[in-house]
Amino acid sequence: MEILIILLFSFSLTSILTTSKAIDTISATQSIRDGGQTIVSADGSFELGFFSIKSNRYLGIWFKKISEGTVVWVANRETPLTNSTGVLKFDGRGSLILLNQENLTIWSGNTSRAVQNPIAQLLDTGNFVIRDENDVNPENYLWQSFHHPDKTFMPGMKIGRLAGGVEVYTTSWKSIDDPSKGEYSFQPDSSGLQMVLVKNSVVISRSGPWNGISQSGLPFLKPNSIYNYTMVISGNESYYTFDLVSKSVFSRIVLSENGVNNRYAWIDRTQQWQQISSAPADNCDTYDQCGAHGSCDISNTPVCSCLNRFVPKLEINWNATDWSGGCVRRTPLDCQRGDGFIKYSNVKLPDMLNYSTNSSLTIKECEVFCLKNCSCMAYASSNIVTRRGCYFWFGELIDIKQINEDGGQDLFVRLAFSELDESSSSKKRRVLMATLVSLAGIFLLILCVWLFIRSKRRKQKRSAQGKWENNPNENYSIDNHDEDLELPHFDFFVVAKATNNFSFNNMLGEGGFGPVYKGKLSDGQEVAVKRLSKESRQGLDEFKNEVKCIAKLQHRNLVKLLGYCIYLDERMLIYEYMPNKSLDCYIFDDNQSKLLNWNVRFRIIIGISRGLLYLHQDSRLRIIHRDLKLSNILLDKELNPKISDFGMARIFGGNETAANTKRVVGTYGYMSPEYAIDGLFSMKSDVFSFGVLVLEIISGQRNRGFTHPDHELNLLGHAWKLFKEGRNLELIGDSATETCNLSEVVRAMHVGLLCVQHNPEDRPNMASVVLMLSSEGPLPEPKEPGFFTDRKLFEGESASSQQDLYSVNELTITLIDVR
Repeated sequence: MEILIILLFSFSLTSILTTSKAIDTISATQSIRDGGQTIVSADGSFELGFFSIKSNRYLGIWFKKISEGTVVWVANRETPLTNSTGVLKFDGRGSLILLNQENLTIWSGNTSRAVQNPIAQLLDTGNFVIRDENDVNPENYLWQSFHHPDKTFMPGMKIGRLAGGVEVYTTSWKSIDDPSKGEYSFQPDSSGLQMVLVKNSVVISRSGPWNGISQSGLPFLKPNSIYNYTMVISGNESYYTFDLVSKSVFSRIVLSENGVNNRYAWIDRTQQWQQISSAPADNCDTYDQCGAHGSCDISNTPVCSCLNRFVPKLEINWNATDWSGGCVRRTPLDCQRGDGFIKYSNVKLPDMLNYSTNSSLTIKECEVFCLKNCSCMAYASSNIVTRRGCYFWFGELIDIKQINEDGGQDLFVRLAFSELDESSSSKKRRVLMATLVSLAGIFLLILCVWLFIRSKRRKQKRSAQGKWENNPNENYSIDNHDEDLELPHFDFFVVAKATNNFSFNNMLGEGGFGPVYKGKLSDGQEVAVKRLSKESRQGLDEFKNEVKCIAKLQHRNLVKLLGYCIYLDERMLIYEYMPNKSLDCYIFDDNQSKLLNWNVRFRIIIGISRGLLYLHQDSRLRIIHRDLKLSNILLDKELNPKISDFGMARIFGGNETAANTKRVVGTYGYMSPEYAIDGLFSMKSDVFSFGVLVLEIISGQRNRGFTHPDHELNLLGHAWKLFKEGRNLELIGDSATETCNLSEVVRAMHVGLLCVQHNPEDRPNMASVVLMLSSEGPLPEPKEPGFFTDRKLFEGESASSQQDLYSVNELTITLIDVR
């Protein structure tokens, strides 16, 4: 790659260079004024103080020992000072604040908790931290600039999702002389397996998934003498970081104003920064350049071609260099007759749109595993160091790039049997014949047993429960479902045994679908069994809809469906067991709510927003949940939220964003006005439900049934009234008051009110919601919420008619109409 020498933009630091004295920390009794003292790291590498860009003044950090004047962090990037009157000091709670000449706070480093003796210190790494004076443990920092970077990615910084729900990502400057947030950000994607470059919430480039050494799409990322790099992926964290090999050479990554991550190294001899790599590097790093099953090769003209044994989907468009249609297999797959795999070498692995992982299999075992699943379209090694673990792709393969230099990975793509090489075909034919011969006897035996059982069952009653009680040793695996639901089908005998014959003592609760039981499988795995009640208004269509929806979804904030059971009149769903039940059991219970301090509640709000963003935008399917409420948010053992109950969900295809229905489903109190009244639903309907949910989490009160001695408003109207009167903090529930972060509470309430605005066009989408919750920028003013009061919603209706529409337990309601 060509080496470029970059002459960096030099800022005006006159007021800093003439400073008479520098200090190493700020205590609660000290302050720093513009033109006064600065803070210098212990080794003299970095300095913090005020500097100028054109006529504006900023608080920031810059290099002092090397490249003096090169800024690496700006505090008040969105709210510059207009003169040299800035003051940096601690407030009474222990948060660091920046005041302007009107003594107004224009920036703050909000601490996670109040301390009596806070100090602010600039570390040798360039990280500006707030900590307790007597506690130097990095795990206990109250605030740190490394968690709030701007465009510069520094050694030791972690970019991604950190423990405790912290989101860290770099954002470009708006221009070379305007440090406010630009259009680009660098962050991990929703899978947490790869890094992406995003422009205005749209992915424009990605690194490829981590393979144990590097990312498959960055061939220049190799072990070197300047820096070490790694990606940490665990249940609670997913982040990318790098450290310097030697302090004699300093390296940093800067996200430029035009959306390019440039890595620089400081050269003492020339006293200049030298660019050593950049990403995106060429046109083939542009996301989805060649469409599905297309491969981009920068050394070819044109750059796009179909994968071997694939052909353009739209030949005319492809020849006109419109590659968006992508490619299709030359020969369609035939899973029943047998498929196979062909290897494509030195490629950037496809995007993680619809995928799964297994960390224990060898690459050969991965082939067998993928071959057994007709929906599995490709696989590759997930760790080329240990040679164990695989990525599996389901659906189309997007954004593949050919790596011509040493790099990339092997990708194994599913093809029809006839498309394989002759040697592979012969080998597979021999294996297939041997398998058929060895299984023939077993198949005949199973067929005979099945015919005997089928004949016997025709004479018995159709009560599956009674049959199980009378003959507990008989196998009840009946495949009378008429379609492949792409999930394991559990034997009725297995489910009944796991739940102690659906014992009352095993019942976890009951909802609109029916009762839910706790079960324990023979291998010790705990499960939750959701059993369709015969009295339930939800029928086979809702059952199949939930299976089809959730079977295709994989996200840490969505409940995992393990399988289903259909036997005679029985319909059951088998989920992963959530030991902490649903969120409403905590929020609306005076004792249980004390277990959810504000940090946990805010983490739950963030998790739900990410899960909903995945449903609306990041998953292969665009899904509208239509029944989002606290009782449909389950909590795992670490109190992480998982969205559940997809029986009422609606899948949108193509560019479809809204629909109309005569069959209104959902729960009053959570339904948006346009949906409850006119049957119009869209992603903004889910946004409205999310807003109600946020306000309930903050207040600990239900929207429906909320009462207040001073007015007749519901919870939404009450929250809006408090907001308009500047009394935001009065909404906080008693159990969260002592632990709350006031700025986070106010921001969450503000976002919640934006989500419940009456007009769907005024509500933000979930991508904006996630960004607003995780950032510190200004927010638009909310308008009056929908259903400002719902007291008169059923005015004039009889009590019996109201009871038909909803239940006092806020169970899911369904108004049935002819399809």
